[in-house]
Amino acid sequence: MKIPWLITRARSAVSIDHILRNQLLWMLALRIILYTLLLAISYIFQSAAFDIVLIPQDLLVLFLLFVYLTTIFSAFYLLVYQGSLARFGFAQNLLDTSFVSLFVFFSGSSSSIFTSVYFFPIVAGGLILPPKGGLLAAATGTFQYGILLFLEIHGFYPEYLRPYLFFSTTTPMVVLNHFAVQGLTFFLAAILSALFGTRLQKTESALTASIRKFDQLAILYKQIFDNISTGIVTIDSSNRITSANNAIGKIIGINVTTLIGLRLQDIFPKIDLSAENRRMTTEFKTAKGATLTIGYSHMPILESNNKAKSSDKTRHKIVTLQDISEIEKLEKQVRQAEKLAAIGMMSASIAHDFRNPLTAISGSAQVLANELASAGTKNYQNFELTHIIIRESNRLIETISDFLKFSRPEHANCKWFSFRGCLKEVLEVCQADPTWPDSCQINFQFKDNLDIWADEGQMFTVFNHLIQNSLSFCPSGSERITIQAEEIHLSPNQDAIKIMVSDNGSGIIEKKKEQVFEPFYTTRTDGTGLGLAIVKQTIEEHHGTISAHDGDNGGTLFIITLPLP
Repeated sequence: MKIPWLITRARSAVSIDHILRNQLLWMLALRIILYTLLLAISYIFQSAAFDIVLIPQDLLVLFLLFVYLTTIFSAFYLLVYQGSLARFGFAQNLLDTSFVSLFVFFSGSSSSIFTSVYFFPIVAGGLILPPKGGLLAAATGTFQYGILLFLEIHGFYPEYLRPYLFFSTTTPMVVLNHFAVQGLTFFLAAILSALFGTRLQKTESALTASIRKFDQLAILYKQIFDNISTGIVTIDSSNRITSANNAIGKIIGINVTTLIGLRLQDIFPKIDLSAENRRMTTEFKTAKGATLTIGYSHMPILESNNKAKSSDKTRHKIVTLQDISEIEKLEKQVRQAEKLAAIGMMSASIAHDFRNPLTAISGSAQVLANELASAGTKNYQNFELTHIIIRESNRLIETISDFLKFSRPEHANCKWFSFRGCLKEVLEVCQADPTWPDSCQINFQFKDNLDIWADEGQMFTVFNHLIQNSLSFCPSGSERITIQAEEIHLSPNQDAIKIMVSDNGSGIIEKKKEQVFEPFYTTRTDGTGLGLAIVKQTIEEHHGTISAHDGDNGGTLFIITLPLP
């Protein structure tokens, strides 16, 4: 069932006006049938030469032709009429009563065998337009029948009726008694038909309201069924799909209309509907070859008395399906993160305990190195060994400091500071290192007065790691590092500083560009794999972004975006 079709049906649902229009059309059709039968009866009685009053054939045909034309015109007018249908019905009811009076007048007046035809407009009016329709027809019929009797008493009737009339020579009291009996009968019929008509009208009103509510609920349920994110299918006792929502089509990439009539096992071969109603999983291969993990559950469709249909093997069922591939990935990531968090806490404690002894070892080695240096060349070998101890101890202390920074990130205390001034301090520290090459050239390409909004201490660490990382991949003797910066607009209400650090090194393989920011990943022989991880962690603490790209000089380009307040 489609939503547009349901909406159309709801808008054109059966209403009281719609029912009344149909009933009036049926009344016009019955009028044609009634007078056609009266024509047939008149023809039969004439051919059998019964001793009854009949309308002359020419007059009867002319009368019926007038009735037919009037009815046809009324029917066409009703189809296009947009006014009050009740008013149209009352007019037709009066017209029917007048037709009956004319027919009775020309078929014998008080001696007519067709007086009972008065009940047609009376009953029709009572059922279609209760309660006024039947009472109006009864009152009009009684009044017109009284006029016929009055005309008969005073001799106003067709000449061919003279041998048959009864009341033309009867006293007024007898005529009045006949008139009263006919009138009472008409009104009794009108009251009874009005009672039935009123009950019928209430039933139709209740039915119309129920249909409207049903259509509204059908639209609501269909919208929920189609728009829910969980895939839902219903299957019959043969496991053939009888309905499916839009979500199942999105999950498996198949048009929903093509699923109807297929067996569920034809789409999900490994699905098991015989197990208990619990959350289970199955695999599904898409048309592109990807494998999805589908979680599913099933339950029987219950009857109105909340009892499941027959046995488990013959029940109709509802099966819910959901793509949990991403959920499984997230669960694995969460489990991995929990493991890393536990390892990180333990490692941070160990690293903290290691740093103090290493500091003592490094300090003692420096004292020993100073004593050996003053002893002259005879202790040169011991001096070299002591120097190795100092160097490696310092390297371990630096590695532990990086690890602690990564495991216990500091909160960013942002303020405005000079970007060029911060970089100069970084270069002073780098160039103080004896291993810093004199051939290294660092080129600044930004305005001297450019300020950034960040934690200056943390940004010092970030630029130090980026420069040291770029230097390690530059060709020896021709190291070139370029640092660029500019202010950009991220959105109409948000500005940012874009910082680019590039080198002329060997670059990064495409599939490794995201991996370089992972902790403990490194391609350097003397690296810890924490430098770029700390950089990314710090930038994200500043609500910024960092990414790796191919540089213009063939090396690596790191782009940092720091939002401004």
